[in-house]
Amino acid sequence: MKYPVKTEIDVAWGEMDAFGHVNNVVYFRYFESARIDYFKEIADGEFFSSGFKPILAKTECSYLRPVVFPDTLEIDSAVSRLGSSSLTMSYRVVSRRQGDVVAEGAAVVVNVDPETGKSRPLPAEMRARIEKLQAD
Repeated sequence: MKYPVKTEIDVAWGEMDAFGHVNNVVYFRYFESARIDYFKEIADGEFFSSGFKPILAKTECSYLRPVVFPDTLEIDSAVSRLGSSSLTMSYRVVSRRQGDVVAEGAAVVVNVDPETGKSRPLPAEMRARIEKLQAD
């Protein structure tokens, strides 16, 4: 899979847990940062005003190798499925220190109408930008 957007994050000391590695919940924050970077890439920072009101419907993570401080992580993101009102994002977390993939994840994001709370179609311009970014 092609991951067109890269987000670099330095591991913070406070992200480690009692077992001496990055706590599992922290990966979902990393994914959130990568997801926002992806949205900024396709919409020049204006994605919320373009008819896109995302909610996170599902998220998951597969932990492949433990990460410890100090390290720098590259979170690679892609849209792996584009539906009519939703999209699935895929993530790959690469540890600079280990030189390997340490986690993989995915999220289903749904575009909702804030007044009705129901899903609505993704904006056409957004779909086109995602398709272009994923194809380049």
